[in-house]
Amino acid sequence: MNSKAWRSFSERIPDWVARVLKTFRVIFLLLLLSLLGACQFSGLNPGFRESVEFELQILGDTIEVPDIDLLALDQSVIDYLDANIEPGLGGWALVERLQTILFEPEFLNIQYDDTANFTASEAFRERRANCLSLVNLYIGMARHLGLQVSYQTVQIRPMWNRRGELLILSEHINALGRISPTNQYIIDFTPEVRLQQQTAEVISDTAAQALYFNNLAVELLIDGQPQQALELFRVALALDPGLAMAWNNIGSALGRLDKPELAEYSFLKASLLDRNNASSINNLARYYAEIGETAKSQRYRRAVQSYNNRNPYYHYMLGNLAFEEKNFDTAREHFQEAIRRNDLEPDFYLALGLTFRELGDSKAYDDLSMMSVAVRELGDQTYRASQNRLRRIETRSILRSTSAGLTIQVID
Repeated sequence: MNSKAWRSFSERIPDWVARVLKTFRVIFLLLLLSLLGACQFSGLNPGFRESVEFELQILGDTIEVPDIDLLALDQSVIDYLDANIEPGLGGWALVERLQTILFEPEFLNIQYDDTANFTASEAFRERRANCLSLVNLYIGMARHLGLQVSYQTVQIRPMWNRRGELLILSEHINALGRISPTNQYIIDFTPEVRLQQQTAEVISDTAAQALYFNNLAVELLIDGQPQQALELFRVALALDPGLAMAWNNIGSALGRLDKPELAEYSFLKASLLDRNNASSINNLARYYAEIGETAKSQRYRRAVQSYNNRNPYYHYMLGNLAFEEKNFDTAREHFQEAIRRNDLEPDFYLALGLTFRELGDSKAYDDLSMMSVAVRELGDQTYRASQNRLRRIETRSILRSTSAGLTIQVID
């Protein structure tokens, strides 16, 4: 936005909006998000010790991992690539061609579906995928064509989604490719996703397979099949014994199977593996309340609530739930609290504006809508308003881009 456009825009917005925009700093935002991840729960479980006996009961003595290759391409995928990629194409041209094949309407036009937990070939057939399934398809195709590419997990702004009585906390995965030592790229379903470079971590194919089985198990748990979910959580942990989210989720399954001591151990194990895991602490608070250990439950609940209250995205989630229930006064309070804790998030202003519109204040809606657009445009180091799922990155630059119920986690 040039200076002339800024003056024109600033004349049409309230003074408080202009003041916020003038103080906009992306570095502050990155620092804030980093601090939000620094949740300290380690002091809550000082006496916890890992137990071979308990883990044997939870995991069983023999676990057969299903023979599923996430990256295997059946002949139909190979034929499609042969028909749509010129022989000898390489480097950036090949990367960009794959991006076109995945997303353009005249080609695969892959659509997002958070329940689509597929292998590469399944995602190709279905033309839909969640983020992990998309990465399976991309990596399978890219490696078949000779590109160097890996799975990468990365923290994003927290996203909650209620499904039945379960609260789903999504994490994120994408594909990190390398053309040369200094030229890398990311393929991501969400081109405007906010990433934190310091949390990015390349993971092995085996670790990605563990995430896949964790996701399948979560769907079974949501569908009311805890025993079947338990078996797949066991598979996930056989592949990656240190996967904290799978320990948290297997605790949820064990609780539903009336095995409270094993559930408690699983939640404690999850909190040991990930000291910042608010989901496992929330589940422990619920567990202790159910067995009558009120003081301990309240201590855990206070720790989680303190963390959540500092988290603007938690208030954003509560605001969305209240909005869906048409409780607009409560929604307004939560969206305002979210903005108070992070005034650099465009979605917060838009949500608050929509709430004011429902409350009959069209002027506030107009002002907040403009604010949302302005913050998004001025924050182009974080947001990239584009449908292009391919992002080139320089290795020397900044990477651009709970509840009373059980909380479970998925990679998406």
